[in-house]
Amino acid sequence: MKRFLFSMIIVMSTAFAVTAEASADDLIYTSWRNNDAVGGYDVVSFYSGKPLKGQSQYSTEYWGAIWHFSSRANLDLFKTNPSAFIPQYGGYCAWAAANGKLAKGAPDNWHIRDGKLYLNFNDRIQKLWEKDIPGFITDADNYWPDLLDK
Repeated sequence: MKRFLFSMIIVMSTAFAVTAEASADDLIYTSWRNNDAVGGYDVVSFYSGKPLKGQSQYSTEYWGAIWHFSSRANLDLFKTNPSAFIPQYGGYCAWAAANGKLAKGAPDNWHIRDGKLYLNFNDRIQKLWEKDIPGFITDADNYWPDLLDK
């Protein structure tokens, strides 16, 4: 139990640090180092079951972030309907959003449910998320997008 509580304190303090930096201008999570959405991964490729790193020659700007794709076909598909591919909660961690916090979402920790892409902070958080995905989605939907205004 102590180990779990300690882990939760670390997770929540990490989420708080990100929350303090986020604003309404941050609808899409990007690193402080660049403006790449989803860590530069091709969001269309997640739907094939194998996320691929995007390439700079296949890029577009949307909602203030740069989106990279692994092919011209994926870039073109994204452009036809971006909202079909953008991760929920702007690519922030879905589990954190369900708990009223903001934390980065990682492209290595992803899940597609009902045709929507969700990202989580790390492997441990992904395991927590998987314990009640429908409940966490409901909670995160209730918090989002007001989290950006905190």
